Amino acid sequence: MEPINYTLNWISKILDEVLENYSDICHCEQCKNDMIAYAANKIKPSYVVNKHGYVYAKSKILDQQDRTEILAEVINAINKISKNPHHLE
Repeated sequence: MEPINYTLNWISKILDEVLENYSDICHCEQCKNDMIAYAANKIKPSYVVNKHGYVYAKSKILDQQDRTEILAEVINAINKISKNPHHLE
């Protein structure tokens, strides 16, 4: 198994959940990828290379503090990117 930044999976999942509440901003793939990258650069990565690491990373994200940190950075990313999108219109 190649190293995977498990935090990216959670950022993407939380972003999709939160974007459901933002109907007035762009949801294109470019904007979503920019939001994921912005949030990911603010959050400590959690790389895994096997099932044991996956289980550890998954249990860590269930911690309320970690989830809250990701949620806060996702909201910051949405606000930042939606004000200055980089996609072609």
